Amino acid sequence: MKRNATAVWNGSGKEGNGTLTTQSTVLNQTQYSFNSRFAEGVGTNPEELVAAAHAGCFTMKLSFVLGEAGFTPESLETQCFINFENGAITNSHLVLKAKVPGINQEQFDTAVADAEKNCPISKLLNTDITVEASLV
Repeated sequence: MKRNATAVWNGSGKEGNGTLTTQSTVLNQTQYSFNSRFAEGVGTNPEELVAAAHAGCFTMKLSFVLGEAGFTPESLETQCFINFENGAITNSHLVLKAKVPGINQEQFDTAVADAEKNCPISKLLNTDITVEASLV
C-alpha cells in the first residue's frame, strides 16, 4: 500500500505560500505559509500534520493492542503536541484519555507502552516520544 500527498510552493520561503493536497483529497489545496508555520497565520503546517498523524496512528494502534488483550475501548482520545525548535522536531508528546471497561492500571500501562513504541509513526519519528495517559 502506498499513500501520497503533493506540496506546491510559490515564491520565497518567507513571503511565498503553498498548498497541500492529499491523495484522499481530505486536504485539497490547503494553504500553508511561513506565517501558518512560524506564527499564527491561517492555514496548516507540516508540524500540525505530523501531530495529527501521530495522534491518529498511536490511538488506532492502541485500539488494536487492547483488542488483542481482550479489551474493547469505549473511547480513546489522544492529543499530540509536536515541539519544533531550531529547525527540528525535538519531541512528540501524546496526552491520552481512555475509557476501557474492565482493564486494570497495569494492563492499561502495558498496552499504552506497546502502542507508543510500535505505532508506525512512532517508528518513523527520530525524536523523543512521551505519553501522559489516564483512565477516566
